[in-house]
Amino acid sequence: MNMIDNAISSDKAPDPVGPYPHAKKIGSLLFLSGVGPRKKGSTEIPGVTLDENKNIVSYNIEEQCHSVFQNVKFVLEASGSKWENLVDITVYLTNMKKDFLVFNKIYAEYFPNKAFQPCRTTVEVNALPTPIAIELKCIATI
Repeated sequence: MNMIDNAISSDKAPDPVGPYPHAKKIGSLLFLSGVGPRKKGSTEIPGVTLDENKNIVSYNIEEQCHSVFQNVKFVLEASGSKWENLVDITVYLTNMKKDFLVFNKIYAEYFPNKAFQPCRTTVEVNALPTPIAIELKCIATI
C-alpha cells in the first residue's frame, strides 16, 4: 500500500506546523495529526495574547477548545468521516490543574450521547510546538 496516496489535507483547517498531513487513511481507520486551535491562513491563536517575544501573557481555554474541536471537524469532513466516528482521542493540556475542569465541561457538550463518546486520554505537557494550551490527537473510522 502506498502511504502517500492516503494523506489527507483540509482546505479549512490550519496548515500543519511541520512536514506532515492533516490525516492518513489506512483501511477504514483515519489517524489525525495533532490538531490545535489556530485558524486557517493566520498565525493568530484564538484566545491567546502574546508579548513582543511571543510568550503567552494570557489565554482563554474555552475559546481554544471550541476552535480545536472545529478544526478536528474540518479534518474529519475532508477525510470523508464525521464527528460521531471518533473512536479515540488523546488530549494534551499545558495546564491540567487550571484547564481540565473547563475542558471536560466543553468536551461533554460536544459528546452528549454516550453511544458516540470515544475513548479518551488526557495528559499534561509542559509545552506544545506553538503557544497553545490544548492539542488533540484523534483516531476515527471512515
